Parts: sequence; C-alpha cells; structure tokens
Amino acid sequence: MHRRMSIDIAQQTLILFDGRRELHRYAVSSARNGVGELNGSGCTPRGLHRVRIRIGDGCPVGTVFRGRRPTGEICDDRLVAAHPERDWILTRILWLTGCEPGRNRGGCVDTLRRYIYIHGCPNSEPMGEPRSHGCIRMRDGDLIALFDLTPVGTPVEIQG
Repeated sequence: MHRRMSIDIAQQTLILFDGRRELHRYAVSSARNGVGELNGSGCTPRGLHRVRIRIGDGCPVGTVFRGRRPTGEICDDRLVAAHPERDWILTRILWLTGCEPGRNRGGCVDTLRRYIYIHGCPNSEPMGEPRSHGCIRMRDGDLIALFDLTPVGTPVEIQG
C-alpha cells in the first residue's frame, strides 16, 4: 500500500491515491490569499509535503481545537454565530511538513512552523472556493475518512 495525496488548488480538490489508483476525491477550501510559502502570508504552500503529525483520533465530530488541543467545545451553528471571527479547526488535524528545503522547508518558508494543516471546519463554510488562512479545510465526514486512511509519512503534493 503506497498512499499519497494530491491537492489541486485551481480545482479545490484533494485526491487520495493508492499507488496509481484513485481511492477518493474530496472538495476542499484552500487559502483566501492564494498560494505562497512565506511565513505570515496567509497563503497555502505548494510543493511536496508529508503528514508529520495526526491529531484528534477518536475525538467526537465537531471537536474544536486551539493550539492543537481540544477546547472541550463541540462546534455547532450557535457556537459559530457567537464567535464569527474564529478560524475554526475542527474534528481532526493532519499537520504537514515541507520536504523541499528553501521552498517549503526551513527558514521563512517552513510549512511545519507555519502550522499548515488539513483540518475540519464548520458546515457553514463553503467548499470548492478559497476561504482559509493558509490551511486546507475539509468537511468533517470527509476528513475523518481521509484521516483513517493516511498514516504519518503520507506524501502530500500541493499544486497551484
């Protein structure tokens, strides 16, 4: 089994492959600011990455994370309405690390130090259009399915 992910920024899709065979295709939402690697840019970094850390295994759907730790909250429409400014990180986190020194690893372009994740978001957030602060957002159900199929070390190529 050789699983890998390919994220197409133009199409706002994430495809999970097993070898050359496409296993699943998901709608995602990447950065509102477009693509780019610089720290503080609010952009989604391009290039080859790997899943470095998996967070949230077994947590309930809608678990709210801050600083990669569950807050004890479960996201619902009322909570979202009460905190419209929050950048919601829900359900699971696949924390990415860059694999290309000078492009997305090290210095001011380090994906891991930029806290770039694949994570869940509220149902009110649209998929298929750029809306995040740099991360890749997914629907909770899709994210759980992806999370369960991707161990640490899974390659992730972000094309944009």
